[in-house]
Order: sequence, then C-alpha cells, then structure tokens
Amino acid sequence: MKNKKKFIVTIDQGTTSSRAILFNTQGKSLFKSQLEFKQYFPKDGWVEHNPEEIWNKTKKVLMDAINRSKRFKGDVLAIGITNQRETTILWDSVSGKPVYNAIVWQDRRTTDFCKKYKTNKRERLINTKTGLLIDPYFSGTKIKWIIENVPKAKKLLKKKQLLFGTIDTFLLWRLTKGKTHATDATNASRTMLYNINTNQWDNQILKSLKIPSHILPIIKNSSDDFGYTHKSITGKSYPITGVVGDQQAATIGQCCFEKGSVKGTYGTGAFVLMNTGYKKIYSKNRLLTTVCYRLNGKSTYALEGSIFIAGAGVQWARDKMKLIKKASETEKVTKSLKSNSGVYLVPAFVGLGAPYWDSKARGVLSGITRNTGPKEIIRAIIESTAYQSHDLFNAMKKDGLKPKIIKVDGGMVKNNWFSQFLSDVLNIKVHRSQIDETTALGAAFMAGLQIGVFKSLNDISKRWKLNRKFIPKIKSSERLKLLNGWSQTIRKTLIY
Repeated sequence: MKNKKKFIVTIDQGTTSSRAILFNTQGKSLFKSQLEFKQYFPKDGWVEHNPEEIWNKTKKVLMDAINRSKRFKGDVLAIGITNQRETTILWDSVSGKPVYNAIVWQDRRTTDFCKKYKTNKRERLINTKTGLLIDPYFSGTKIKWIIENVPKAKKLLKKKQLLFGTIDTFLLWRLTKGKTHATDATNASRTMLYNINTNQWDNQILKSLKIPSHILPIIKNSSDDFGYTHKSITGKSYPITGVVGDQQAATIGQCCFEKGSVKGTYGTGAFVLMNTGYKKIYSKNRLLTTVCYRLNGKSTYALEGSIFIAGAGVQWARDKMKLIKKASETEKVTKSLKSNSGVYLVPAFVGLGAPYWDSKARGVLSGITRNTGPKEIIRAIIESTAYQSHDLFNAMKKDGLKPKIIKVDGGMVKNNWFSQFLSDVLNIKVHRSQIDETTALGAAFMAGLQIGVFKSLNDISKRWKLNRKFIPKIKSSERLKLLNGWSQTIRKTLIY
C-alpha cells in the first residue's frame, strides 16, 4: 500500500462547463473530464444556469477523475474546488432544492436597482469596506433580487430555511450532504457583502440590502478543512481541503506570490490580477481590491480588472454569427490579414467591466467598409481583448503601478498571434504558462498545502514552468495609432 500513487482532484466549475482534473503531487495534470452545460438567457441582459444540471455534471466529472485514479493504482488524498465566483444560488436547507436558477456573474438584471442604490456616500462606503464598486456583477444585489422576486424564497426566509451560496458553497453543501455551509475569503470578497478589513460579513451593508446574515455561509481560509464528501456520492469519503475563486486560483496556479506579480486569464471573460501583498491598494481608477488568498487567517490582497467578454466574443462569432466553425480557426484568420483595416469591435454585449463599469453600454462595430468581411470582424474580436487589457493596465499605471511582465493562461492565449498582439499592445513581456489548467492547479495547490503535500508557497513556486515568452515587436507610433482607433470606438460605445 505504501507504494500507491497519490493524487489531488480539483473540481473546476466554470461558466460554460464543469471539469474535474486529476493532479499528481508534483502538480502535473494527468486526466481531465469535462462536460458543458446549458446557458439560459430569459431576457435581455439576464444570464442563468440550472443548479441541478451543474450538480449532476460536477458529480459525473468528479467520479470520472476518482475512477481514473484507481486505474492509475493510486489514492486521492484530497479534493480542491474552484468556481465561477459571483454566480448566486439560494436553496432550501431542508430539501436542498434551489428556489431559482443560478444567476450568473454576467447577469445585469439588477442594473436599475444599482443605479438607485448608488449614491456618492454609499459607493465610497461599499468601496472602502469591500474593495468593490456597486454593480450588478456582484452577488449582493442578485441575492436581494431572488428574495424579493421569488415567492418560495420569501416563504423559506420566514421559516429560516433559506441558504445562500456562490457555486463553491452549493457544491460543498451537496458533496457533504448538508454538513458544510461554508465558503472561502476569495469567494466571499466578490459578494459585495464581505468586509475585507474585518474579514467578516458586514452588518451595515446587509442591513441596507435587507439580506439576513443567517442565510450566509461561514468564511474559511482558502486552504482549510471544508469537511468530507459523503460516501453515497463518491463511494468513499474524501477530505475537501482547498476552496478558491477561479481568478484567484489562476493567480495561485501561476505562482504570483510576489508583491507586484501579475497574471491574466483569458477565458470566457478576461481577468487581470496583481498581487499587492498584505497591503490593500484602493484604485482611484475603478479597479477592484479583492482577496487574492487567505492562509492561516491572514489575507494577501490583489488589484483586479475584469473584462466581461473575451473568449465569449469568439463563441458569439461561432454560434450566433456563424463566421467560424471552431474557436481554433481564429489564429489562422488573424494571421492571414496584414492589418485590422481600421475595423474595431467593442464587445459590450453585457455592458463593460473595468475600468468603465457601464452596465448599459452595448457592442459597437466601427470602421466597416464595403471591403470588410468575416475575417476583419473576427480579427477585431480577437484584438478587442488586447485593447481592453490595455485599458486595465493603463488604470494600474495611473494608480502608480507599472508591471513589466504578465503571466497568461486560458483558451485564448493558445492563439500565438493573440499572445504576441497582447504583448505589442501592452508593451510588456507576456509569459505563457506550460500548464493550461492553472485555475484548477491553484485549487490543487491550496488543497495540497492544507494536508502537507506542499510545504509552503515557496515550495509551490518551484513547480511553475514557462511555455513561451512574447516580447513587444511593434513601433510605438504603430501602437499609438492602434490605441487611438480603439479609444475613439470606446467613446462611441459608452452611454452617458
């Protein structure tokens, strides 16, 4: 038995799919099971998921990974969970049934409420306490909407039978058969209800949103004891020892443990995080202050910029516009053109995130001529993610921060043309990780840290490997010209 191989399984519950990845104790990915699930768009700006579908598919991929560990003649030591963050579920604590679909982080249904709720005094208060801005993006107003609009929720609330959770909490609760109602500090810090100074739910904010504290989960470290899976679900009981929101998990997976280190994840959306150490930096340029990870009761913070539409723009081109059949075609298309021919696309399909935070903005395609075809539009979609990244870095620069390197991961950066263009536009080095699954890896690191598989963050850092470096190649005059075109298009997009 001593010679048995040892593994960690990560549940990576994302916006479009549920995955489970099997890692060895060196942090190498050995097996992945993935299942996509349906996206629901009941009204303009509304985005929902079916929690039962997420649960069933998560169970399936988790068991695939556990079964594969047996085929490898090994044991699973622990499970880590990483998840789409702000997505909100409320459920019955007795039956376990959700009262409504999961309201996804992209959902904008609380825009009007946020507008009314947003006074200068309240925005300052929310920002100081939570590090966030008042926006439909975060969980707080989503909870409020469900409580006020779903009769079942109101009924259960009166009976003190209603529970809230982001996806990590819901999965924890289900996996442990209701024994664990918990989250970690990274997920809590994305709710707009968590005070990053006291490391607790904030009673003043809860009161102003009329959200009772008893529906909220307890808050733990990112590396912690979260209970055990129930035998009826996983055949054997496994400890869950790491929970971390997906973007923070990618920061951990990229080993951005040094103050000033930066990672960018380019998936459905794109998220740039800079580790600011134990110091909270409050941006004057509408970036977010968030918990990067919390270990042994002590938080490390990050400055974050969120781009709502990145790879989702490619999905739109594929599924709605039928411009391509596969996402992988984009590299060939972008390479085939010498320039963008002055065509720009701002993919404000669900509003704009940082640094604009305009939930009513909508997409703009600019500079089209009779010569514009599908190739130019596809290239404009790919380029838009680099331009939006530039806007985030420009905000950091205005805040006095000047990163020189960004470590990148996610589906989009597999496109070498995009990775190079990103370096050109940002005018910094882009380092692409050898490991694709950095988000899942970050959760595996947290799970392994708790059980002693990894000794320290320094020990974890030794496992990061470079795939490829990209360095800026274009002239500053060319960069300026491209960015001026983008700025003009942004101005057309924003609704004042």
